Amino acid sequence: MAQSRRGCGCALAALAIILIVGGFLGWRFVVGPWLEKRRAEQPPAASGDELKVVAIDVGQGDSILIVTPGGKTALVDAGEPGDGKRIVEALKRHGVDHIDLFVATHSHADHIGAADEVIKVVPMGRVLYSGVPNTTKNYEDFLKAIDEKGLELTRAAPGQTFELGGNARLLVLAPIEPFFTKDELRSGGNEPNANSVVTRLDYGEFSMLLTGDAEAQTEERMMRNGANVAADILKVGHHGSKYATSEDFLKRGAFKAAIVSAGPDNRYGHPSQEVLDRLRAANVQLYRTDLQGEITLTTRGKDDDALKITTQREPVADLWAGRAAQRDDSSRSGFIQYGDFGPAPKKKRDNTNRKDAAGK
Repeated sequence: MAQSRRGCGCALAALAIILIVGGFLGWRFVVGPWLEKRRAEQPPAASGDELKVVAIDVGQGDSILIVTPGGKTALVDAGEPGDGKRIVEALKRHGVDHIDLFVATHSHADHIGAADEVIKVVPMGRVLYSGVPNTTKNYEDFLKAIDEKGLELTRAAPGQTFELGGNARLLVLAPIEPFFTKDELRSGGNEPNANSVVTRLDYGEFSMLLTGDAEAQTEERMMRNGANVAADILKVGHHGSKYATSEDFLKRGAFKAAIVSAGPDNRYGHPSQEVLDRLRAANVQLYRTDLQGEITLTTRGKDDDALKITTQREPVADLWAGRAAQRDDSSRSGFIQYGDFGPAPKKKRDNTNRKDAAGK
């Protein structure tokens, strides 16, 4: 009996030691790092001054201007070749004479097309890019302009944080290595798009996800990696392509509003009806540069101070009506890419008659 009790006591002691050691290791290598990561991602309180985000109307492309309360600025993408003048005019209109951080989400011409034009005339600090190259003269011109100006070029990696002043910051969520390769992509996939730089803008209680041309596979990888994709505003991936903005991503993001940057004369089916239907089912308020022109968001980063969204004009058609592609994306391996048809002819845009839309 005594031996039995002693044996039982030894077993309990051994179990206790295992539990203690296991708990320590679990905290040290799992729970602790996770909590530390979440603390690092937690944005500081807003300064109380106004932050501005502008989706510049560059037609079938992206160019997003961020002006922070601290006076620092960021520009995410720079539209198509020839858009430099339009972008510089927009910067001046919003009182911007320099760019502290330029983010090139990926190497396609509808995102870095006018980057060299802007770099040549606007004082710029740092450039963040995906590191996934493209064999085009446009991409070479982008890199050449950076080199000639002696700008700091940084390859994006998850977890990087860029302080923008006034307690606003930009957090990198993607691309996640190893990069997607051609043989890993689903039908409709594209390496530069799938490896887009995805960032999260935080200012107090306000947040916005800037997705470049990220695809559904990119979204899945970010969520598996534990990225915080929940945000107030979504810049819709790849101009509203049906191969992005998945239902699962919208559920996880719980976005209040979404902005589609696309051209009224684009021939790529952007935004697609499938994506618009998914956004509508998720009860997301929709804004589109192709129908409303330039879109401006302002916030003081507090829930009790309503987000204000201003559009350049009233929508010229139904916001929830998608566009039909001249060639279906799924009929070939790869997206209908910029350059398949060449850029569509551009129309003059009126910068008057701005309209206030209720922000939620």
